Amino acid sequence: MTSRADPDPEDDPEDLYENAPCGQLSALPGGRIVKVNATLLEWLGYRREELVGRRTFSELLTVGGRIYYETHFAPLLRMRGRIGGIALEMRTADGGRLPVLIAATVREGSGGEGAGRRPALVRTSVFEARDRRAYETELLRARQEADRERERVQQLATTLQRSLLPPALPDIPGTELAAHYHTASADEVGGDFYDLFPVSGGRWGFFLGDVSGKGAAAAAVTSLARYSLRAASASNPDPIRVLANLNTVLEHENHGEDPRFCTVVHGLLTPGGHGCELTIAAGGHPPALLMRADGTAGYLHTPGGQLVGVLPDAHFTATTVRLAPGDTLLLYTDGLTEARTVHADGRRREREGGRYGEEALLDFAAGLAPASAADAVAAVGALLDGLGEGVDDDTAVLALGVPASREEPTTADGPEVPEQLSAP
Repeated sequence: MTSRADPDPEDDPEDLYENAPCGQLSALPGGRIVKVNATLLEWLGYRREELVGRRTFSELLTVGGRIYYETHFAPLLRMRGRIGGIALEMRTADGGRLPVLIAATVREGSGGEGAGRRPALVRTSVFEARDRRAYETELLRARQEADRERERVQQLATTLQRSLLPPALPDIPGTELAAHYHTASADEVGGDFYDLFPVSGGRWGFFLGDVSGKGAAAAAVTSLARYSLRAASASNPDPIRVLANLNTVLEHENHGEDPRFCTVVHGLLTPGGHGCELTIAAGGHPPALLMRADGTAGYLHTPGGQLVGVLPDAHFTATTVRLAPGDTLLLYTDGLTEARTVHADGRRREREGGRYGEEALLDFAAGLAPASAADAVAAVGALLDGLGEGVDDDTAVLALGVPASREEPTTADGPEVPEQLSAP
């Protein structure tokens, strides 16, 4: 039985100090070590007599740790009287490195001159951090690996996206063409696409569309849509017939668990001596914007056009319009009009349920007209950049225009108006 005169060894203050779960070290303000516990001696591999009265604390640190100690740790400790949570590395007796976290406090001296005076001491607690360092190293490695994987995915997405777009637009005499693709996410392939290519009789086919969804599945449908539109245009470039052919192809493919459809605007461009003629058919796609040389702007509607790939007998209509010198037709996908109007300063424009919307786009075009194809596309690109994080879907833009320097002949009949065509 343990008497009250014989305290439990577990409560012995000296034993607690010597065998504490952390290293303990006391030094004079100049750094000279005056006391060190057995735990720290065991970690570092020194004998007590090698350190006490012979070494300074900074001498136990690596070169980098010593510099940090002298320039930051020691000055802060003198100013504050205590400091903690500092990560350093200590040198072991065999030349190794021991990652540690240290905390220190200053015990102020007391008493006057003579034997009763107690000198100031710096008491330092040392916590082994090898496991923590290993964890941090593994965490850093995992993060670097994740960053490399994300870069790989982004490169793959970018390469795949480029393969779905023409490398450059052709040069068509008497016209001006421009295009832009705004990527909302570098990690996913969008379903937006466009193209412009020659067909028979000196005419040119063009299309712009948006496949539902994102990722590899959407990219596969995009590739199929582009191929089908080009192939159909080669045999019969009539826009209504081309969209009907694409609808048949996509509707035939939509029998799985993840059906896909798209919205498309397809057109036929016929260059002329003083402008060009466009015949355009749309399937569920936002209306094109027509900006005239006189500064007016309006939507070019193709009413009745249904989504492509949903119904077996979808109905499409077409519109014919003439572009005179200075006129520009702008095609776009709904990533623009569906963008949320949240700006960098946090303000939100309450228009059409918080979306940018067709009304805002028409106002934008009216303020822009007249504009060349290149200027119109550049302005829309800047608009998308300005909407920032509000644009959460990819956006494709294609502009067809006639240079303003060309002269438009006058006729007694006045300006031509769009003619509505429908499928027989």
